[in-house]
Amino acid sequence: MADRPGRKPRKPHTAQVVRTERLTPHMQRVVIGGEGLAGLPADTCTDHYVKLLFPAGGATYPEPFDVERIREEFPRDQWPVTRTYTVRHWDAELRELTLDFVIHGDEGLAGPWAQRVQPGETVHFMGPGGAYAPDPAADWHLLAGDESALPAIARSLEALPDGARAFAFIEVDGPEEEQKIDSDVDVVWLHRGDRPVGQALVEALRGLDFPEGRVHAFVHGEAACVKELRGFLRVEREIPREDLSISGYWRLGHNEDGWQASKREWNARVEAEQEGTAPAA
Repeated sequence: MADRPGRKPRKPHTAQVVRTERLTPHMQRVVIGGEGLAGLPADTCTDHYVKLLFPAGGATYPEPFDVERIREEFPRDQWPVTRTYTVRHWDAELRELTLDFVIHGDEGLAGPWAQRVQPGETVHFMGPGGAYAPDPAADWHLLAGDESALPAIARSLEALPDGARAFAFIEVDGPEEEQKIDSDVDVVWLHRGDRPVGQALVEALRGLDFPEGRVHAFVHGEAACVKELRGFLRVEREIPREDLSISGYWRLGHNEDGWQASKREWNARVEAEQEGTAPAA
């Protein structure tokens, strides 16, 4: 298969699992490291993410692991399966990358892997990507999301300068899912219980008394919830687009393959509807 003009070959990073840790009943930590992470550019954004590459259906790939070669030599249904995870912490000196996984028993691909993987096992991934870091020039900060956004929110809070004014809301199943975050910002933990995903988050942000001044906001989580919050923040609160990092990390009823395939179109449609730029029916 010939490369498309202008497309750069994608080179994955190779690392080894260093250790694992269960943080809460539904959050598993995996730390990976090794020489393959030397010079990894994972310290410019607080929402850095990587795309883990899992063998499709137990397929065995030639070494050294080469995504381009696999795409040329294997049928599409045997290409590696990607799953996207936020970088919770990057230690450049130790060359250790920390990833936190939301798990739901044996459901999914990455969650069960994170629960059973052992130190020494090899991991391949692409990235990192990322675009957000708290703007120190902002008057205040707003960070909100569910479990999927918890690593990025925590990393962002820990990156804020001393004395920065911030409001942080994180929706989780219950009190057992709360985590310690090394920040002087008082996180508001919203316990979902039996309510629909995102309902508590929407209520909390709508009930917030917004301070004066320029806000820099980071809002991520389930797509339908994020859609409602985007309308609230962009249209009702009139936060400029450039001061708002907002996107659906996942969508209820869809796995990552299905969501990623439709995410760009979904986001474009939502933005057009809420910005009033959608074509007339």
